[in-house]
Amino acid sequence: MPSVPVLRPEEVVAAFETLGWRVERRSGSHIIMVKPGHIATLSIPNHREVARGTLRSLIRSADITVAEFVAAL
Repeated sequence: MPSVPVLRPEEVVAAFETLGWRVERRSGSHIIMVKPGHIATLSIPNHREVARGTLRSLIRSADITVAEFVAAL
């Protein structure tokens, strides 16, 4: 299993957009993403960088593997 990288929020959003997610809104310090047909929403913190544990949780919520996410980068 590849390790989860430390990325900027813009990089995380771009990777999820490649995987079919879209930005629904920017609410305060978070970017909310949705995907048609998927029940979960992703709340990406709009800070200097997204922590590894937070990114791993987002990847799990999106029902993808770390390898699939890294490939989308």
